[in-house]
Amino acid sequence: MLAMMKTFFRNIHLYLSLASGLVIALVCFTGGVLVFEKELEQAWHPERYFVTASSQQRLPLEQLVQAVKAEIPQAKVTGVKVYADPLRTVEVSLAGSAPMGERKSEGQRPKQPEKGGKPGAKGEQRGGEGGRGPQYFVNPYTGAVVGKLNYRDSFFFTMMALHRGMVGGAAGKLIVGVSTLFFLFIIGTGIVLWWPATRKVVKQRLTIKWGASWKRLNHDLHLVLGFYSSLFLFVFAFTGLAWSFEWFNKGIYTVTGSEMKNPEPPKSQVLPGGKAIGLDAAYAAARSQAGDAAFFAIQLPKDSAESIRVNLLRPNAAHETAGDELYLDQYSGQVLGKLAFEDRNLGQRVRRTFRPIHVGSIFGTPSKIIALIVCFLGTTFPVTGVIIWLNRLKKAKKKRNTVLTAQ
Repeated sequence: MLAMMKTFFRNIHLYLSLASGLVIALVCFTGGVLVFEKELEQAWHPERYFVTASSQQRLPLEQLVQAVKAEIPQAKVTGVKVYADPLRTVEVSLAGSAPMGERKSEGQRPKQPEKGGKPGAKGEQRGGEGGRGPQYFVNPYTGAVVGKLNYRDSFFFTMMALHRGMVGGAAGKLIVGVSTLFFLFIIGTGIVLWWPATRKVVKQRLTIKWGASWKRLNHDLHLVLGFYSSLFLFVFAFTGLAWSFEWFNKGIYTVTGSEMKNPEPPKSQVLPGGKAIGLDAAYAAARSQAGDAAFFAIQLPKDSAESIRVNLLRPNAAHETAGDELYLDQYSGQVLGKLAFEDRNLGQRVRRTFRPIHVGSIFGTPSKIIALIVCFLGTTFPVTGVIIWLNRLKKAKKKRNTVLTAQ
């Protein structure tokens, strides 16, 4: 009976791996590349993100925006992001993009890409990751525009599009999602197959015999490293489902008994002939509410009734997406409301935690290093697994030939 169960799980493990192995390897590889995206981007283009120490006063935000408009007269600025770090540049977002502190809202479904085109931005907060417009980086002391980033044209956008299957449109996204579901079953059946029958075998299943033959070494690399990385891979795959399936997102809110829809932001009090406040006034109002924030991402209103929305991250935030939102009247600068991360419902807090868990940033650099190693190990398992399968096929064929010869 036990042997039959092992065979059953081995078949599930094998056939699901053969069906999705290439996709899993690609997703793991691109996921590993994206783990240190921010750090690599800043290392490759430090002039965009950092300035030298200066004794000069910071220039008004309006002046920095005008510097961008001087280069692009038709530019429509949608927001700016200001860091507390005096050595960081100010980031200016143009039409079609979101202030860089924002992420896709929980429960919102991104628009599928046009056939043969790139993903759209519908359903995301003014762009989200795939829909960012041009971003300009300005020296806050000199007003010089020191860099530009169009995320869609970047190396990391290509990696992200491959990672999520967006290069294949709706079909590609579905393939990645189904392969991720398969991966969860592959990991589960792999643990069952790894589980030792006796205590004597435990040490063998936990250590790699480096001096063994290449077949044994390949076998150990698959089983031993697979066991050590299985929990992390399961967590990464499970959280990844949130970017593939709407039903999974809805399930988060159903399980937590929470509303999926975000609270409606308060509106500005429209005044006849009223003049909107500037970015500097909005920034001053935000700083008066949370002067110790790591950054302020100010999003300008789209119409005459919207409020100015400011995303900010407090120093004691649980993780990078545990930010607060501040709403300001666009005419008076009065604070209309504040939505702290802890004031969101359970479903929204859980959903916002998925990203830092998925990318390995939940505990900072140590968890990122673990994520990087585990992702690249995940790339090898389809290869070592296929080699094990081929060796078994070869062994079974040799055994059959031996039996036939004996007859």
